[in-house]
Amino acid sequence: MTYRALASKVALLPLALVLIGLGGCGLKHPTANLVKGKQLFIQKCGVCHTLSHASTKGSIGPNLDDAFRQDRKDGIKSTSIQGLVDYWIQYPNSQGVMPARIFTGQDAQDVASYVGQVAAIPGQDTGALLTAVKITVPVTAASGKTVFTGVGGCGACHTLAAAGTSGTVGPDLTARLAKDCADPASKKVRGASLTQCIMTAIVKPYAYIPSGYKAGVMPSNFSQTLSSSQIKALVKFISGVALGAGAGRHRVVAPAPPTFFGESSSA
Repeated sequence: MTYRALASKVALLPLALVLIGLGGCGLKHPTANLVKGKQLFIQKCGVCHTLSHASTKGSIGPNLDDAFRQDRKDGIKSTSIQGLVDYWIQYPNSQGVMPARIFTGQDAQDVASYVGQVAAIPGQDTGALLTAVKITVPVTAASGKTVFTGVGGCGACHTLAAAGTSGTVGPDLTARLAKDCADPASKKVRGASLTQCIMTAIVKPYAYIPSGYKAGVMPSNFSQTLSSSQIKALVKFISGVALGAGAGRHRVVAPAPPTFFGESSSA
């Protein structure tokens, strides 16, 4: 739905509500943090929405570049698009899958501002926005957990008890990860070790699809949106959780972390 379409749809609503829905939030939060908006968008929205500047390719919800391309041609201002996005965050389609108020307050304003600035705009983010997500981090389980629950957006789709997440779009990693990686068909294409399996599942998610799921849901461009150290940290965190969970049931020897993008395993 374009800005014009929504504006006509809400024309019969009380003026105060229209102002709140289509941009009035700017009165409450006059200064938006675009860097944080991008980070939050990738964390919770990218799995469902395509947005070129954020390098997200979700297909469950509307492609936001397509949604606003005509509006850009019609001269609709970024602030108006921002207001519409803020309205969508507060009052999504009740027949869809998007939860109402997935963000509130300043967070909602930051996300709406970022989308309003970049949706359907050619090119790529620059400056602080370019490095908002893809950064070098220590290859530790703690860093991996931060990526999992933060900019990686993993928790939005996956349940993992150790991360405190309860997403249901993708496989329950607490219950299924070790079993799925042990599947002979998985080992054939994702590698025999647990760390190889997890690495492949992140950078080539459709090399093997766990039973009950289909292609097209998990982003396939993490090797572009995350740094190699962020991905290695993710593997370290997830594999450590899986090995710990299985220690009481199976005797597992953890292999050395796999190399990535030509780097040495000691990196």
